[in-house]
Amino acid sequence: MSQPRLSPILTRSSGLPGGEKAHPLPDAIPEESSTKDSQDAVAETMPGRFAWLKLDMTKTEWDILIASTCLKLLLFPAYRSTDFEVHRNWLAITHSLPLSKWYYDTTSEWTLDYPPFFAYFEKLLSIPAYFVDPKIVDLNNLNYGAWTVVAYQRTTVILTELALGAAVLKYIRGAENPAMQRIISASLFLHPGFLIVDHIHFQYNGFMFGILLWSLLMARNDRKLASGFLFAVLLNFKHIYLYLAPAYFVWLLRSYCLSPTGALLPSRFLSLANAVIVVFLVSLGPFLLMGQLPQLLSRLFPFTRGLNHAYWAPNVWALVTALDRVLLKVASRGQLSRLSVNTSGVASTSRGLVGDTVFAVIPAVKPIHTFAITVAFQTIYMGKLWTNTSYKSFVTALTLCGFTSYMFGWHVHEKAILLVLVPLSLLAAEDNAHFRTFMIASVAGIYSLFPLLFTPAETLVKIIYSVLWTIFVLKPIHRQVYQFPRGIFAVIVDVLERLYLAGFPLLQLFVTLFPLLTQRRAPAQASLEDGSGDGASAMEFLPLMLTSVYCAVGLVWAFIRLSFVYLTRKD
Repeated sequence: MSQPRLSPILTRSSGLPGGEKAHPLPDAIPEESSTKDSQDAVAETMPGRFAWLKLDMTKTEWDILIASTCLKLLLFPAYRSTDFEVHRNWLAITHSLPLSKWYYDTTSEWTLDYPPFFAYFEKLLSIPAYFVDPKIVDLNNLNYGAWTVVAYQRTTVILTELALGAAVLKYIRGAENPAMQRIISASLFLHPGFLIVDHIHFQYNGFMFGILLWSLLMARNDRKLASGFLFAVLLNFKHIYLYLAPAYFVWLLRSYCLSPTGALLPSRFLSLANAVIVVFLVSLGPFLLMGQLPQLLSRLFPFTRGLNHAYWAPNVWALVTALDRVLLKVASRGQLSRLSVNTSGVASTSRGLVGDTVFAVIPAVKPIHTFAITVAFQTIYMGKLWTNTSYKSFVTALTLCGFTSYMFGWHVHEKAILLVLVPLSLLAAEDNAHFRTFMIASVAGIYSLFPLLFTPAETLVKIIYSVLWTIFVLKPIHRQVYQFPRGIFAVIVDVLERLYLAGFPLLQLFVTLFPLLTQRRAPAQASLEDGSGDGASAMEFLPLMLTSVYCAVGLVWAFIRLSFVYLTRKD
């Protein structure tokens, strides 16, 4: 049996301006090494027929699993978003209706708009749900919030997230530096993004990112056909992973289907093509036979939404939208008479709706513009990936594909930042340059998810948990890879990055205190709320706007940083 070809924990020289260089990692950190060796010795004595029962988990790994599960159980009564009812309604749709009506039903406003594999997944979950409480899968029982449905749906998130747990455990077993990989794996399983988005807000991202990590694990172990197969499966669970598809396409084509000289390998090409075709036939085949493919696609790709989500995802367009607001203020005061103001765009970017975003001063941005910019950037990264198909190059290109789509995509949701943070975690301990990028992106990206939990009861949970995660993850990696910046430019960058990170406590203080201050002033401003959009109502979205803009600054810089490192290095 061949050994894993590459590990995500490697030592490289830095490519950042100013001459940052990596600090070599030690061969191992002694933590738990003796315990792990003794467990492996016992495992070798197990009869072959029972080998599959071996969980191969250390005591610390069991402790993490048990402690995290207890925390998630305690969060059952926590705030849940409308996504909770969305998934309950999908349980009802797939349980109560025949397959032919799944993508046509409009009983609820929360219609089924995920690919068929996720619909099949909901169908499976609906079977035990019926025995737990038949009202859960009653199609007309809208907004059902009994304790039975809360406990059941939150339990399914915990159980299906074990796919993620199994993947990160496997990453440890094949790593060159298992101790450091153990920290990264724990950081993924305990990621604040999953706690906020899945276990409080409510979604199944942990399960689906588990499939992605299994695919990347197959890539690390040089099992490229299995990697491509799993990614095809993932695409049919949630189509947002199309953001990552260019990296998979180029990597599989160049490293699996073509020889080193560039000649096509027909057997490999056909094997990969057949694997992907089978997956899509199983997923889309029934709807293709029923002539429902156009209806299904119309649900998956609605093009009537605006450039920005209600809460601006912290990307390039958030900065552009904020700039438009500033220019509007300047123009309204007559300071720049040459600026023409589009009256239909005056309230567009602050109204909190999902419709079309119309700028007041800046020229309108259309879907074709965002698509062209995204493709242009991704093409640059794919050119580098074509010349270097190593595992590290593939993961970096994959991360940049997700990053580019997040930065420049149309109607990007703030939750899509997980498409960046998860694969970027695998590169965190490469060297100081990757770590700094990971640190800035993680802090800004996780904080950008805070507005999803706006109720007071969850405020302390999200802050304390995220701070603890940051300390226990970033500190040990920092000790291993940090190198004092060399050169005046690198020193300036280092200082600015530290100042930026130090600004988050101040931002949180403002976000917490501003509503309290405005509530005191609200009675005096009530007369202004006559539809003119002035007064307290005009300031209502200020904390959200500042959160979006401040996080966008960090994420844009992390995007530039990672792009520079990837494109300027020869490894």
